[in-house]
Amino acid sequence: MLSVTNLQVTYDRAVEAVRDVSLEVGAGRIVALLGGNGAGKSTVLKAISGVLYPEEGEVTGGSIRYADAALDRCAPHEIVQRGIVQVPEGRRLFDTLTVEENLRMGGYLRPAAQEADAMARVFELFPAIREHRHRTAGYLSGGQQQMVAIGRALMGEPKLLLLDEPSLGLAPLIIEEIFGAIRRLRDERGLTVLLVEQNAKLALSLADYGYILESGRIVLDGRPERLLANDDVQEFYL
Repeated sequence: MLSVTNLQVTYDRAVEAVRDVSLEVGAGRIVALLGGNGAGKSTVLKAISGVLYPEEGEVTGGSIRYADAALDRCAPHEIVQRGIVQVPEGRRLFDTLTVEENLRMGGYLRPAAQEADAMARVFELFPAIREHRHRTAGYLSGGQQQMVAIGRALMGEPKLLLLDEPSLGLAPLIIEEIFGAIRRLRDERGLTVLLVEQNAKLALSLADYGYILESGRIVLDGRPERLLANDDVQEFYL
């Protein structure tokens, strides 16, 4: 479904943040991209989504293909129209809008007649935010905001969901609920997910395959059980 080959990303035409990264994400699978702060994980997601430009980032080498079509020169809205949606690190909600208004923003490309059904599916997946649907999003807890951010992305019925650090700053019980929802999206709806996480044990408990990124390069990849048994992974990430 998604194929990234020898990707190179440079910031300010000087700093090489990603170097020859290659990865595959098959349809209906959850693939984890792991690594520490500054490894280049978020940069890979931004390159796929076409949103490097606000930070003076640029794809300077390699290719990104989705469903056998090149994404390299597509505008962000064109990438969304093809079925790829990113949930950014830090939620990035419209804080002054209500939960319901935030969700509607995620479905702006869909016919209005389908909006109610899409919103109902979001509230079924995350019942904790249903009762807050008319509340201003900026006043929600961090966990509720993360649910709204994922729900907003789902409003567009994506085929590939890019999740950037969904567990960041959240309590364990909330993390368990959110990761359970991600598992349901794969198992029940066949959604494909590329998951960026620092919590390797958590991500690998969910993923079908994993890649480990260090200093802009893939240094290890494999099935979750193989990565969990690796001595270096045990030492540095678990």
